[in-house]
Amino acid sequence: MNASLAALLDTARNLIHQKSGPLTRELVQTPGAFGLGNLPDSVQPDQTTSLVCGFCSTGCSLNVHLKDGKAIGLTPSRNSTVNLGMACPKGWEALSVLEADDRATSPLLRKDGKLQPVSWDSALREFCQRFQNIQQIHGSESIAFLSTGQIVCEEMALLGAVAKFGMGMVHGDGNTRQCMATAATAYKQSFGFDAPPFSYADFEESDVLVFVGANPCLAHPIMWERVMRNPHSPEIIVVDPRATETAMQATLHCPIAPKSDLTLFYGLARILIENNWIDPEYIANYTNGYEDFVAHVESYSLERVSQKTGLAPDTILHLARTIHEGKRVSFWWTMGVNQSYEGTRVAQSLINLALMTGNIGRPGTGANSITGQCNAMGSRLFSNTTNLLGGHNFESIADREKLANLLNIEASRIPDRNSLAYHEILEAVERGEIRGLWVIATNPAHSWINQNRLQRLRDKLDFLVVQDMYHSTETAAIADLVLPAAAWGEKEGTFINSERRISLVKKVAPAPGQALSDFAIFRLVAEYWGCGEMFAEWESPEAVFQILKRISAGQPCDITGITDYQMLDTAGGIQWPFMAGETLKDNQRRLFADGQYFHADRKARFLCEAPRPLPEAPSEKFPFTLLTGRGSAAQWHTQTRTSKSAVLRKLYPKHIFAEIHPDDAERLEIAGGDMIEVRSLRGTISVRALVTACVQPGQIFIPMHYETTNQLTHDAFDPYSKQPSYKACAVALRRLKGGSR
Repeated sequence: MNASLAALLDTARNLIHQKSGPLTRELVQTPGAFGLGNLPDSVQPDQTTSLVCGFCSTGCSLNVHLKDGKAIGLTPSRNSTVNLGMACPKGWEALSVLEADDRATSPLLRKDGKLQPVSWDSALREFCQRFQNIQQIHGSESIAFLSTGQIVCEEMALLGAVAKFGMGMVHGDGNTRQCMATAATAYKQSFGFDAPPFSYADFEESDVLVFVGANPCLAHPIMWERVMRNPHSPEIIVVDPRATETAMQATLHCPIAPKSDLTLFYGLARILIENNWIDPEYIANYTNGYEDFVAHVESYSLERVSQKTGLAPDTILHLARTIHEGKRVSFWWTMGVNQSYEGTRVAQSLINLALMTGNIGRPGTGANSITGQCNAMGSRLFSNTTNLLGGHNFESIADREKLANLLNIEASRIPDRNSLAYHEILEAVERGEIRGLWVIATNPAHSWINQNRLQRLRDKLDFLVVQDMYHSTETAAIADLVLPAAAWGEKEGTFINSERRISLVKKVAPAPGQALSDFAIFRLVAEYWGCGEMFAEWESPEAVFQILKRISAGQPCDITGITDYQMLDTAGGIQWPFMAGETLKDNQRRLFADGQYFHADRKARFLCEAPRPLPEAPSEKFPFTLLTGRGSAAQWHTQTRTSKSAVLRKLYPKHIFAEIHPDDAERLEIAGGDMIEVRSLRGTISVRALVTACVQPGQIFIPMHYETTNQLTHDAFDPYSKQPSYKACAVALRRLKGGSR
């Protein structure tokens, strides 16, 4: 073992030893050695410090209260420009989920069919030996990683750099492919860069808000609270097949047929054009492709749109007139649009409406994608998966040479092509081309579409490594090696929220046992692999932040004006771009106020395409359409964390359920509480019936959080974003005999 490797491992061991008892003053004040993180020098052990929440993309600021250097409770930050003193149930319970009994506390290696504790030295040697052997036999592209939107930007960047520049991987994607790839692709194609234009202040400044496939009441409660603070008595329009909690509060709910969004928005565009309810000056000065768009929507007559969507003609006309009469109209979407086989074009149909009416770049306007995970925006910019770091392009010689010079590495180390997308990596596993897989802070054995297919892929892998804060996830349970990782609040770094705000995560609790920050693990991997010298400058999260600043210079996401973590902490987060020399006059900023976009001609583009049929429409054998989505404000994704909180568990149903319309229930002799079988071409599950008019006849709704839901979903993908289409597939129902009533 060389001297630098021994020193690094000794540092890890010492910090592990220090963490074995209560969080001491010495550990709190330890410099950010090994990437474990520390409280700022200004924070004393018996003080309160603020940090950004680690659940959703809202990016709420939480005050964590310390006693003897240990976090003992939290409250929402009253002076935050994001959450204004509010927190949702998950935020209030953010600390409790760190104390679960099933935290991963030691590396685990599968021996004789069982995962058994081993030392970090043994785990890392096994990691490198097994992956290197696979590469030697099957080629450099035979190993890959699947990452996350849950870890901090600095960890994402280090992972992507170590894996692609150091280990020679070409293929690595993030689970943000499951939630935000569509929005990112739509913005890139329409605006020239992945640039959500809005600020949360727009929730309070719009006089018309249009929510499409979004249920912020449950998914983003603090954003919904911002809507409720709007002083303009706004029109709130919800376009969703289901009467969601948000739809129940709307001034107009448009219960469209599943996946008829594209037809509806093209039809609205035609009505706006026919009535001259557009902004011709904005269109002429700041956009391209409008004439082709006008020709495209000509065929979307009111009759055609009504027939396809199931909406009455008067409802469609009322919606168009409301958009026209609004002075500040904002369009908002999330997973109901993104998780679609044609989601990119649906998102762009909303962007088109904003452009043609001039509702962008002004307060209360915009075509606004609400992000899912806490750091999905960071993943989109700095994970080195779909983009080269900082929004650069792997396929650009100029960008590769630029990054090589900035990082002082050989340009040949940087892959000259994009990674396979998430599902393409899994398909390569299925074909036997990828034989080793490293999964970081995500749980695909639960969350991936057509779950049974993924689980069958396990036998195709020679080596599966899972790096997670819990040893009990469905994916960790089938791993060959489990690496125990520190969680949010046990390390430092930055998150970027939906409104492009970069905020600080701090260490306020010790990681359990031998668990290390993901940052520390990536540094150890680099050392054991033999490429550690390449990352000598990447010595701490804040050092990496300075590297990312350097990389961002001149990019639309330029953050060179942020001096350091202390500046972020003092400001309560700063939205990108924030360039060197700028003054932070307003901490609520939006893009495109000057009408200048990021294409070479500085104009936005109208993009459109004919709608495609559902990949799997209802049939005689499978007559129902299954919808999936958020089930409760207290649940989060696969419940890996939220299920650890006794408080949160009390706020949502323990057992999986399906909403079914009363007419369908009566016809199938199903009563509320009955156990019913739901069957698709891919699997069969048992759920409890919830009879409600929130769903339309012929549709059922099952929350996405339960383990078995994705045994049903159909693995169709958007051709541009390659995001999976979770939201609609064909199923059959029947009441199970003996099911309790």
